Amino acid sequence: MKIVKYPPKTDWAELLKRPTLDNSSLEQIVQTILDDVKKNGDEAIRKYALQFDKVALNAIAVTPQEFESAEKECPAELKQALEQAKKNIKKFHNAQREEINVIETTTGVKCWRKSVGIEKVGLYIPGGSAPLFSTVLMLGVPAAIAGCKEVILCTPSDKSGKVNSAILYAAKLTGISKVYKVGGVQAIAAMAYGTNSISKVYKIFGPGNQYVTCAKQLVNKEGVAIDMPAGPSEVAVFADETAVPAFVAADLLSQAEHGADSQVILVSTDEKIISETFAEIDKQLAQLSRKETAVKALENSKAILMKDIQESIELLNEYAPEHLILSCKDDEAIAEKINNAGSVFLGNYSPESAGDYASGTNHTLPTNGYAKAYSGVSLDSFVKKITFQKLSKQGLEIIGKTVELMAAAEGLDAHKNAISIRLKK
Repeated sequence: MKIVKYPPKTDWAELLKRPTLDNSSLEQIVQTILDDVKKNGDEAIRKYALQFDKVALNAIAVTPQEFESAEKECPAELKQALEQAKKNIKKFHNAQREEINVIETTTGVKCWRKSVGIEKVGLYIPGGSAPLFSTVLMLGVPAAIAGCKEVILCTPSDKSGKVNSAILYAAKLTGISKVYKVGGVQAIAAMAYGTNSISKVYKIFGPGNQYVTCAKQLVNKEGVAIDMPAGPSEVAVFADETAVPAFVAADLLSQAEHGADSQVILVSTDEKIISETFAEIDKQLAQLSRKETAVKALENSKAILMKDIQESIELLNEYAPEHLILSCKDDEAIAEKINNAGSVFLGNYSPESAGDYASGTNHTLPTNGYAKAYSGVSLDSFVKKITFQKLSKQGLEIIGKTVELMAAAEGLDAHKNAISIRLKK
């Protein structure tokens, strides 16, 4: 992890670059798999499951018996944890419901908006070295609240054809019964195009590696909606002299262990905090099961010493992190000045892990600087907003002349006539 002291603004763009991989052949590889699944359906899925996951799939769908076995296998304490997390996530997302509000813009002209659940959605859940059963809750709960009629879930199985028991239990908790043993690009293709086993969906959600991300972006070009562009996970921590170095180190490492291409950024106005945090990182690294992954991520990462708080805030807004932790005094006042971040964690006792699992906010967030324009997943992600209007005869008479004048000025005579013919009658 490099230390950069007092960087001038002219260097910020270069300093804040995310790690990049050689993607020169990535799109071609991904497109080949997408085309194969589009053409050959389940046959292609089985082929790639054998090639990439080393599993010969007999049945692609998870059976009711497998759900029952998973519930028995899932430890009781983990079940309780998942249930508590679901309760908090549901409470937070329930509060995002919008009531229909009819607005009379002019006498006799009523307008309103209604949220309607997207009928068919697909959830992708990674299931490799870190099976993300927490993401099942983060996506399944708002999908249920939104009233999506069909929710399917794709996740890779292990070499014996078994899906992680916690993933299946979380799926059951959120009311998802259609789960398929499909991972990687082939899962995105199956949900985008449909196969004999898997229904085509209208929108695809969920994280994944660079291949999955590329697949989502490619099917998006063909008209299938996706949750957001996404890249490797990241966190930025702003720490002043009131921060606890051990806490800061733990937060940085919790993100670094996600993947070798993850990035963590420490921003501080206190050089002592940086050096003490580095010492804690060395101490805590030795105890991590994913130490090698974290070490590689730290090579992409930086500690940046800034002159003052205001300059630090400007730097952080420019970086637009997926996760931002404010380990400092006056955290709420500083948070008000943050314009670009996926999710913000305030104070020494708000670790990013809390949001990842159980505080209630959603952990599916924009990465790679997309927080400048994108929001994280919420209830809104699973609904469409349809507008309605109803005009009385009086209402049309009041605004009719306005519409006629505007339509005529644009040269759209038929638009004008749609008003005129009614007014004359």
